[in-house]
Amino acid sequence: MKVAVLTTSYPRTPEDVAGRFVADAVEHVRRRGVEVEVISPLGFRHYGIAYGSGVVGNLRRRPARALLLPLMLRELRRAARRASRDADLVHAHWLPLGGIAMRLGRPFVVQLWGTDVELARRAPWLARRILSRARLTLCASNALADAARELGAREVRVIGSGVEVPPSVGEEARPPEVLYAGRLSPEKGILDLLAASDNGMKLTIAGDGPLRDRVPGALGFVSHDKLGPLYDRAAVVAVPSHREGFGVVCAEAMAHGRPVVAGAVGGLLDLVVHEETGLLVPPRDVEALRAALHRLLDDDELRARLGANARRRAEEKLSWDHVTDLTLQAYEEALR
Repeated sequence: MKVAVLTTSYPRTPEDVAGRFVADAVEHVRRRGVEVEVISPLGFRHYGIAYGSGVVGNLRRRPARALLLPLMLRELRRAARRASRDADLVHAHWLPLGGIAMRLGRPFVVQLWGTDVELARRAPWLARRILSRARLTLCASNALADAARELGAREVRVIGSGVEVPPSVGEEARPPEVLYAGRLSPEKGILDLLAASDNGMKLTIAGDGPLRDRVPGALGFVSHDKLGPLYDRAAVVAVPSHREGFGVVCAEAMAHGRPVVAGAVGGLLDLVVHEETGLLVPPRDVEALRAALHRLLDDDELRARLGANARRRAEEKLSWDHVTDLTLQAYEEALR
């Protein structure tokens, strides 16, 4: 089987986090014997639109760059046409690339991650046209799957991103710490977390973004290989997002055996089983967030129990072996 993967986000170096989840998925599929050719901005001219804040983020920050978007899409189409000539299947990451995939004359699947669904609601006729022609629509969460069906997807399968489950987990720091890892932007709820923290709460923040100047003491960007020790030190990981297509940080925290306090939104509802692997709180509810964090920080036994349950769930549902099995099953189903 040969699969052509279309993506506008793919890591440029081993340390680059842009599109890392796409690259990891590709590598795990390749290890199963599938030939994969990736069509990404590494192989076509993207006019400075693809990296940094991503295509959507870059266009929002500098609307004038929208004039360059047709040029980038033209280059992408040319590269996709060349790569897909002998492909059995095309796998398009993000809905707009499904529009390119459906013109290649090959069977294709579309994978939705979240931002693309928000954009699709502004042009539902176009989304319906793409999704109705896809053999399968793959969604990172059940919330996205529901949205895909509303937008006209016929056959939907839920396949999130995989995570590496470490063979063992480290000892948490004393006194116990709360970890936030991710983009410092409003939709991630970082300001809610700052408001919920108090003098008795040790807070470690790893990340960068537009709110950096409002987050004193933030560590800035932390490479993925250095996040592991931060998960191991943490007693609790906070993911207070207002919206979330999947929730990679949440999944990684669970793999490290850490309970998560998460916003009850999107993909986080799939990952966190309330009172079993972590605690869910209403998004933007600072008092509920503070209470949940203190509840876990003050109860060693509860933290240990929820953390152990979270790790078991990660091993069973979130490991790369499991996610790759689901992906290959979807490919075979699409080709049937």
